Amino acid sequence: MRNAATNVFALDGVTVVRPEFEATGLKKVATGSFARPLSVFERISNIDAVRKFSILILLLAAWQVYTTAGNVEPLMFPTFTSALTAFYGAMVHGDLLLKVWISVKVLLMGYAVGLALAAVLTVFAASTRIGSDFLSTVTSMFNPLPAIALLPLAMLWFGLGTGSLVFVLVHSVLWAVALNTHSGFLSVSETQRMVGRNYGLRGVRYVAKILIPAALPSILTGMKIGWAFAWRTLIAAELVFGASQGSGGLGWYIFLNKNELQTPQVFAGLFTVIMIGVLVENVIFRNVELKTVNKWGMQRG
Repeated sequence: MRNAATNVFALDGVTVVRPEFEATGLKKVATGSFARPLSVFERISNIDAVRKFSILILLLAAWQVYTTAGNVEPLMFPTFTSALTAFYGAMVHGDLLLKVWISVKVLLMGYAVGLALAAVLTVFAASTRIGSDFLSTVTSMFNPLPAIALLPLAMLWFGLGTGSLVFVLVHSVLWAVALNTHSGFLSVSETQRMVGRNYGLRGVRYVAKILIPAALPSILTGMKIGWAFAWRTLIAAELVFGASQGSGGLGWYIFLNKNELQTPQVFAGLFTVIMIGVLVENVIFRNVELKTVNKWGMQRG
Protein backbone atom coordinates (compact mmCIF):
# COMPACT_ATOMS: atom_id res chain seq x y z
CA MET A 1 0.00 0.00 0.00
CA ARG A 2 1.30 3.42 -0.96
CA ASN A 3 0.63 6.87 0.44
CA ALA A 4 0.97 9.16 -2.57
CA ALA A 5 1.40 12.31 -0.48
CA THR A 6 4.33 11.15 1.67
CA ASN A 7 5.77 8.58 -0.75
CA VAL A 8 5.68 6.02 2.07
CA PHE A 9 5.05 2.32 1.38
CA ALA A 10 3.77 -0.39 3.70
CA LEU A 11 5.23 -3.72 2.66
CA ASP A 12 4.39 -6.81 4.78
CA GLY A 13 3.77 -4.63 7.82
CA VAL A 14 7.07 -2.79 7.41
CA THR A 15 7.01 0.91 6.63
CA VAL A 16 9.33 1.79 3.77
CA VAL A 17 10.16 5.36 2.97
CA ARG A 18 11.41 5.93 -0.56
CA PRO A 19 13.53 9.03 -0.93
CA GLU A 20 12.61 11.41 -3.65
CA PHE A 21 14.95 11.53 -6.61
CA GLU A 22 14.97 13.96 -9.47
CA ALA A 23 17.18 13.37 -12.49
CA THR A 24 18.77 16.48 -13.89
CA GLY A 25 21.11 17.26 -16.75
CA LEU A 26 19.58 14.72 -19.13
CA LYS A 27 20.54 15.10 -22.74
CA LYS A 28 18.45 14.25 -25.76
CA VAL A 29 19.64 10.98 -27.27
CA ALA A 30 19.70 10.71 -31.05
CA THR A 31 18.12 7.36 -31.94
CA GLY A 32 18.74 7.65 -35.67
CA SER A 33 16.46 6.83 -38.57
CA PHE A 34 14.37 3.69 -38.33
CA ALA A 35 14.07 3.46 -42.13
CA ARG A 36 17.51 3.21 -43.68
CA PRO A 37 17.61 4.85 -47.10
CA LEU A 38 18.24 2.36 -49.85
CA SER A 39 21.24 2.63 -52.08
CA VAL A 40 20.92 3.12 -55.80
CA PHE A 41 21.78 -0.54 -56.41
CA GLU A 42 19.12 -1.72 -53.94
CA ARG A 43 16.46 0.49 -55.50
CA ILE A 44 17.27 -0.77 -58.98
CA SER A 45 17.45 -4.41 -57.90
CA ASN A 46 13.99 -4.14 -56.34
CA ILE A 47 12.49 -3.56 -59.79
CA ASP A 48 11.05 -6.83 -61.07
CA ALA A 49 11.68 -6.04 -64.74
CA VAL A 50 15.34 -5.23 -64.07
CA ARG A 51 15.97 -8.55 -62.33
CA LYS A 52 14.34 -10.55 -65.10
CA PHE A 53 16.15 -8.59 -67.79
CA SER A 54 19.46 -9.24 -66.02
CA ILE A 55 18.79 -12.98 -66.03
CA LEU A 56 17.99 -12.79 -69.74
CA ILE A 57 21.23 -10.92 -70.48
CA LEU A 58 23.23 -13.56 -68.59
CA LEU A 59 21.62 -16.38 -70.54
CA LEU A 60 22.25 -14.67 -73.87
CA ALA A 61 25.86 -13.95 -72.89
CA ALA A 62 26.36 -17.60 -71.95
CA TRP A 63 24.89 -18.62 -75.32
CA GLN A 64 27.26 -16.31 -77.21
CA VAL A 65 30.31 -17.43 -75.26
CA TYR A 66 29.45 -21.12 -75.68
CA THR A 67 28.92 -20.91 -79.44
CA THR A 68 32.01 -18.75 -80.13
CA ALA A 69 34.53 -20.23 -77.71
CA GLY A 70 33.28 -23.80 -77.81
CA ASN A 71 33.92 -24.38 -81.53
CA VAL A 72 30.27 -25.28 -82.15
CA GLU A 73 29.09 -26.01 -85.68
CA PRO A 74 26.93 -23.02 -86.80
CA LEU A 75 24.60 -25.28 -88.73
CA MET A 76 23.72 -27.08 -85.51
CA PHE A 77 23.77 -24.15 -83.09
CA PRO A 78 24.34 -20.62 -84.43
CA THR A 79 25.70 -17.77 -82.37
CA PHE A 80 23.34 -15.33 -80.74
CA THR A 81 24.54 -12.48 -82.96
CA SER A 82 23.82 -14.44 -86.15
CA ALA A 83 20.38 -15.45 -84.88
CA LEU A 84 19.66 -11.84 -83.92
CA THR A 85 20.76 -10.66 -87.37
CA ALA A 86 18.46 -13.22 -88.99
CA PHE A 87 15.60 -12.12 -86.75
CA TYR A 88 16.08 -8.45 -87.69
CA GLY A 89 16.27 -9.27 -91.38
CA ALA A 90 13.16 -11.45 -91.26
CA MET A 91 11.20 -8.78 -89.40
CA VAL A 92 12.26 -5.81 -91.50
CA HIS A 93 12.89 -7.28 -94.94
CA GLY A 94 11.19 -10.68 -94.75
CA ASP A 95 7.69 -12.00 -94.15
CA LEU A 96 8.03 -12.86 -90.47
CA LEU A 97 5.58 -10.16 -89.40
CA LEU A 98 3.00 -11.58 -91.80
CA LYS A 99 3.54 -15.04 -90.33
CA VAL A 100 3.07 -13.61 -86.83
CA TRP A 101 -0.23 -12.00 -87.82
CA ILE A 102 -1.50 -15.25 -89.38
CA SER A 103 -0.71 -17.22 -86.22
CA VAL A 104 -2.05 -14.61 -83.79
CA LYS A 105 -5.29 -14.22 -85.74
CA VAL A 106 -5.98 -17.97 -85.65
CA LEU A 107 -4.95 -18.13 -81.99
CA LEU A 108 -7.37 -15.38 -80.98
CA MET A 109 -10.22 -17.12 -82.78
CA GLY A 110 -9.59 -20.45 -81.07
CA TYR A 111 -8.94 -18.85 -77.69
CA ALA A 112 -12.16 -16.83 -77.79
CA VAL A 113 -14.26 -19.86 -78.74
CA GLY A 114 -12.59 -21.96 -76.04
CA LEU A 115 -13.26 -19.33 -73.36
CA ALA A 116 -16.90 -19.03 -74.41
CA LEU A 117 -17.47 -22.80 -74.25
CA ALA A 118 -15.63 -23.01 -70.91
CA ALA A 119 -17.88 -20.28 -69.51
CA VAL A 120 -21.02 -22.14 -70.60
CA LEU A 121 -19.82 -25.42 -69.10
CA THR A 122 -18.77 -23.91 -65.78
CA VAL A 123 -22.00 -21.93 -65.37
CA PHE A 124 -23.93 -25.12 -66.08
CA ALA A 125 -21.76 -27.00 -63.57
CA ALA A 126 -22.16 -24.32 -60.90
CA SER A 127 -25.93 -24.15 -61.32
CA THR A 128 -26.92 -27.83 -61.34
CA ARG A 129 -25.62 -31.09 -59.96
CA ILE A 130 -25.89 -32.86 -63.31
CA GLY A 131 -23.82 -30.04 -64.82
CA SER A 132 -21.10 -30.55 -62.23
CA ASP A 133 -21.06 -34.30 -62.91
CA PHE A 134 -20.98 -33.71 -66.66
CA LEU A 135 -18.06 -31.29 -66.45
CA SER A 136 -16.11 -33.58 -64.14
CA THR A 137 -16.65 -36.55 -66.46
CA VAL A 138 -15.76 -34.88 -69.76
CA THR A 139 -12.77 -33.09 -68.22
CA SER A 140 -11.30 -36.35 -66.95
CA MET A 141 -11.86 -37.85 -70.41
CA PHE A 142 -10.55 -35.14 -72.70
CA ASN A 143 -8.11 -33.10 -70.62
CA PRO A 144 -5.30 -35.74 -70.78
CA LEU A 145 -5.78 -36.04 -74.56
CA PRO A 146 -3.10 -34.04 -76.44
CA ALA A 147 -4.67 -31.50 -78.76
CA ILE A 148 -2.18 -32.19 -81.53
CA ALA A 149 -3.36 -35.82 -81.59
CA LEU A 150 -6.75 -34.57 -82.79
CA LEU A 151 -5.31 -32.73 -85.77
CA PRO A 152 -5.69 -35.66 -88.24
CA LEU A 153 -9.38 -35.96 -87.33
CA ALA A 154 -9.80 -32.20 -87.48
CA MET A 155 -8.35 -32.15 -90.99
CA LEU A 156 -10.84 -34.85 -92.03
CA TRP A 157 -13.79 -33.04 -90.47
CA PHE A 158 -12.95 -29.42 -91.31
CA GLY A 159 -10.56 -29.75 -94.23
CA LEU A 160 -7.24 -28.05 -94.83
CA GLY A 161 -8.28 -24.69 -93.51
CA THR A 162 -8.42 -22.49 -90.46
CA GLY A 163 -11.24 -24.59 -89.00
CA SER A 164 -8.87 -27.47 -88.26
CA LEU A 165 -6.51 -25.22 -86.32
CA VAL A 166 -9.35 -23.55 -84.44
CA PHE A 167 -10.69 -26.97 -83.43
CA VAL A 168 -7.44 -28.12 -81.81
CA LEU A 169 -7.01 -24.72 -80.16
CA VAL A 170 -10.47 -24.94 -78.61
CA HIS A 171 -9.54 -28.34 -77.23
CA SER A 172 -6.35 -26.88 -75.71
CA VAL A 173 -8.14 -23.96 -74.06
CA LEU A 174 -11.49 -25.45 -73.04
CA TRP A 175 -10.53 -28.04 -70.46
CA ALA A 176 -7.78 -26.06 -68.73
CA VAL A 177 -10.00 -23.00 -68.27
CA ALA A 178 -13.10 -25.00 -67.31
CA LEU A 179 -11.22 -27.14 -64.79
CA ASN A 180 -9.53 -24.21 -63.03
CA THR A 181 -12.71 -22.12 -63.04
CA HIS A 182 -14.79 -24.93 -61.60
CA SER A 183 -12.16 -25.59 -58.93
CA GLY A 184 -12.23 -21.90 -58.06
CA PHE A 185 -16.01 -21.98 -57.76
CA LEU A 186 -15.80 -24.95 -55.39
CA SER A 187 -13.30 -23.09 -53.17
CA VAL A 188 -15.62 -20.10 -52.61
CA SER A 189 -16.42 -19.86 -48.91
CA GLU A 190 -19.85 -20.78 -47.62
CA THR A 191 -20.23 -17.31 -46.12
CA GLN A 192 -20.04 -15.69 -49.54
CA ARG A 193 -22.47 -18.23 -50.92
CA MET A 194 -24.94 -17.48 -48.13
CA VAL A 195 -24.70 -13.76 -48.84
CA GLY A 196 -25.63 -14.37 -52.45
CA ARG A 197 -28.56 -16.61 -51.52
CA ASN A 198 -29.79 -14.10 -48.93
CA TYR A 199 -29.92 -11.47 -51.66
CA GLY A 200 -32.00 -13.82 -53.77
CA LEU A 201 -29.34 -14.48 -56.40
CA ARG A 202 -29.84 -17.60 -58.47
CA GLY A 203 -28.45 -19.11 -61.64
CA VAL A 204 -26.38 -16.87 -63.89
CA ARG A 205 -26.73 -13.81 -61.60
CA TYR A 206 -25.42 -15.86 -58.66
CA VAL A 207 -22.42 -17.00 -60.72
CA ALA A 208 -21.68 -13.51 -62.08
CA LYS A 209 -22.00 -11.59 -58.80
CA ILE A 210 -20.69 -14.10 -56.25
CA LEU A 211 -18.69 -16.96 -57.75
CA ILE A 212 -16.73 -15.20 -60.48
CA PRO A 213 -15.35 -12.34 -58.30
CA ALA A 214 -14.46 -14.75 -55.50
CA ALA A 215 -12.84 -17.29 -57.85
CA LEU A 216 -11.07 -14.76 -60.08
CA PRO A 217 -7.51 -15.88 -59.14
CA SER A 218 -8.31 -19.43 -60.24
CA ILE A 219 -10.02 -18.17 -63.39
CA LEU A 220 -6.99 -16.08 -64.36
CA THR A 221 -4.72 -19.05 -63.71
CA GLY A 222 -6.85 -21.19 -65.99
CA MET A 223 -6.79 -18.51 -68.68
CA LYS A 224 -2.98 -18.32 -68.52
CA ILE A 225 -2.64 -22.09 -68.70
CA GLY A 226 -5.12 -22.23 -71.59
CA TRP A 227 -3.22 -19.50 -73.42
CA ALA A 228 0.11 -21.34 -73.03
CA PHE A 229 -1.42 -24.64 -74.18
CA ALA A 230 -3.06 -22.97 -77.17
CA TRP A 231 0.06 -21.10 -78.25
CA ARG A 232 2.34 -24.11 -78.30
CA THR A 233 -0.38 -26.30 -79.83
CA LEU A 234 -0.81 -23.79 -82.64
CA ILE A 235 2.91 -23.76 -83.46
CA ALA A 236 3.03 -27.57 -83.43
CA ALA A 237 -0.13 -27.83 -85.54
CA GLU A 238 1.19 -25.36 -88.09
CA LEU A 239 4.25 -27.52 -88.56
CA VAL A 240 1.95 -30.30 -89.77
CA PHE A 241 -0.80 -28.16 -91.27
CA GLY A 242 1.61 -25.85 -93.06
CA ALA A 243 3.46 -28.80 -94.52
CA SER A 244 0.15 -30.13 -95.83
CA GLN A 245 -1.26 -26.89 -97.19
CA GLY A 246 1.91 -25.06 -98.15
CA SER A 247 1.15 -21.96 -96.13
CA GLY A 248 0.79 -20.98 -92.52
CA GLY A 249 2.12 -18.91 -89.70
CA LEU A 250 5.12 -19.14 -87.43
CA GLY A 251 5.12 -22.92 -87.32
CA TRP A 252 5.29 -23.11 -91.09
CA TYR A 253 8.06 -20.48 -91.12
CA ILE A 254 10.14 -22.60 -88.73
CA PHE A 255 9.41 -25.79 -90.70
CA LEU A 256 10.35 -24.24 -94.05
CA ASN A 257 13.65 -22.82 -92.81
CA LYS A 258 14.51 -26.10 -91.14
CA ASN A 259 14.13 -27.88 -94.48
CA GLU A 260 16.37 -25.29 -96.13
CA LEU A 261 18.97 -25.67 -93.33
CA GLN A 262 18.61 -22.01 -92.39
CA THR A 263 19.28 -22.51 -88.69
CA PRO A 264 19.55 -18.80 -87.79
CA GLN A 265 16.11 -18.24 -89.35
CA VAL A 266 14.78 -21.15 -87.33
CA PHE A 267 16.04 -19.45 -84.18
CA ALA A 268 14.48 -16.20 -85.39
CA GLY A 269 11.11 -17.96 -85.51
CA LEU A 270 11.69 -19.40 -82.06
CA PHE A 271 12.61 -15.92 -80.78
CA THR A 272 9.29 -14.65 -82.04
CA VAL A 273 7.34 -17.45 -80.37
CA ILE A 274 9.11 -16.78 -77.06
CA MET A 275 8.70 -13.00 -77.22
CA ILE A 276 4.97 -13.21 -77.91
CA GLY A 277 4.56 -15.61 -74.99
CA VAL A 278 6.53 -13.34 -72.65
CA LEU A 279 4.61 -10.28 -73.83
CA VAL A 280 1.21 -11.84 -73.18
CA GLU A 281 2.25 -13.27 -69.82
CA ASN A 282 4.07 -10.25 -68.37
CA VAL A 283 2.12 -7.39 -69.92
CA ILE A 284 -1.47 -8.46 -70.53
CA PHE A 285 -2.12 -11.02 -67.79
CA ARG A 286 0.19 -9.27 -65.31
CA ASN A 287 -1.64 -5.96 -65.66
CA VAL A 288 -5.00 -7.68 -65.29
CA GLU A 289 -3.81 -9.31 -62.06
CA LEU A 290 -2.40 -6.05 -60.68
CA LYS A 291 -5.68 -4.21 -61.31
CA THR A 292 -7.91 -6.98 -59.92
CA VAL A 293 -6.78 -9.74 -57.56
CA ASN A 294 -3.63 -7.96 -56.32
CA LYS A 295 -5.46 -4.68 -55.81
CA TRP A 296 -8.28 -6.44 -53.95
CA GLY A 297 -5.83 -8.28 -51.66
CA MET A 298 -6.79 -11.71 -52.98
CA GLN A 299 -3.28 -12.53 -54.19
CA ARG A 300 0.21 -11.33 -53.42
CA GLY A 301 1.99 -9.30 -56.07
